[in-house]
Amino acid sequence: VQLQASGGGLVQAGGSLRLSCQGSGNIFRLNVVSWYRQPPGKQRELVADISEGGNAKYVDSVKGRFIISRDNAANTVYLQMNSLKPEDTGAYYCNVDPMVRYQWWGDYEHWGQGTLVTVSS
Repeated sequence: VQLQASGGGLVQAGGSLRLSCQGSGNIFRLNVVSWYRQPPGKQRELVADISEGGNAKYVDSVKGRFIISRDNAANTVYLQMNSLKPEDTGAYYCNVDPMVRYQWWGDYEHWGQGTLVTVSS
């Protein structure tokens, strides 16, 4: 079972990127899926999450700019990032709740491969 984030890249400030997170197996079924980011030299932080029913929450710094969505049939969660700022730069990861991580991988701190977003000023 894997979580694979993709879609990152280099973009100028004000631009847009769409990240995708593919979950294998049924890891996303019935579970909240979250996007996190880790800016260079800083700790990882929660950016947004979405329930299976589509209820979305965002950190204040991305409200009105980022949109999280999911395609349950495709086991995929997306993060549309608009009006990007240099402070959005970082490695972006998708993940499920720590309790779900433990159920699937036996590790509360299991993380898949992230995707790097670089926003130039």
